[in-house]
Amino acid sequence: MAPDPRRRQFELLALPHLDAAFNLARWLAGNTADAEDIVQDAYLRGWRYFDSFRGGDMRVWLLAIVRTAFLTWMKDNRSPRLVFFAEDPAGAEKTTAWTDAPRDPEALLLDRIDSAVLAQLMTRLPGEYREVLLLREMEDFSYLEIAQITGTPVGTVMSRIARARAALRQLWKDSDHAM
Repeated sequence: MAPDPRRRQFELLALPHLDAAFNLARWLAGNTADAEDIVQDAYLRGWRYFDSFRGGDMRVWLLAIVRTAFLTWMKDNRSPRLVFFAEDPAGAEKTTAWTDAPRDPEALLLDRIDSAVLAQLMTRLPGEYREVLLLREMEDFSYLEIAQITGTPVGTVMSRIARARAALRQLWKDSDHAM
């Protein structure tokens, strides 16, 4: 049986973004098992609608599908008391490892603790704040790309990121780990 060129092209374009898709789904859903289901559904949707991909950034296109799959999953699997806000609710510098001086074990442990605390604090942010913060700070998307993924105006993305950073900063200050 001859290999399917359409399938091969989808695999070549989509599979390199599997980690980014999983990271987004895990942050949105809050756990690994649900994230796996969401990503599986998103990739099936991506394959089903691959003919509608008109070029451009496959990562943006695919993460928009992940987000849609998450919103569908939320409607189907969560209690109405748990709400993911698609709109605003009411009311560091990067370094490369090869240029850094070797770190002592104590500093490495403190960084690990800080990372764990940060991850825990991120879960306390509203979903729409976690989403844009993750896409910007961890996946390094531009504001325009985030707007395309979330289906919101660039100005809304910018204000959400600013509010998310401020909320995270306040959560950090209120925690026992603030300096």
